[in-house]
Amino acid sequence: MRYVAIFILSLIFWLLITFRITVPNIIVGSIAAAICSAIFGRYYFHNVYKFLQPQRYFWFLVYLVIFIWECIKANFDVAYRVLHPAMPIKPGIVKVKTTLKSDFAKTLLANSITMTPGTITVDVINDDFYVHWIYVYSDDPSVYTHRITGKFEKYIKRFAE
Repeated sequence: MRYVAIFILSLIFWLLITFRITVPNIIVGSIAAAICSAIFGRYYFHNVYKFLQPQRYFWFLVYLVIFIWECIKANFDVAYRVLHPAMPIKPGIVKVKTTLKSDFAKTLLANSITMTPGTITVDVINDDFYVHWIYVYSDDPSVYTHRITGKFEKYIKRFAE
């Protein structure tokens, strides 16, 4: 089943790159997709049935909306801190615990944190993320864990794990 998933995704990618729906293009794309799935099929998609669950696509779209909104808010927050005469920053590295289990979900969370202005994921060790934060609001780990990962983590769990 995973070979079929890689074949379909490769063919879709081929058609998106070439942007032509002609018989010769579909034939060449099918051959290229078959070669890719034969070579790389054993390395990817260990649980291919996740791709067949439509609710995962819905939660991914919800996550994208939340992520874009959080980035917009963070941009205004960083702009405020940069433009303010007193420059109110209180930088620090905080240790954030995650409940995500899969490596893909952890990578997605780490990248989401890094792409949000004002935070950078410095390191990931097991279930702990070390995040440099432009303004550490609290010394309580539960407070800053919720502020940094709370909005992202609950949606990532629904589509990536």
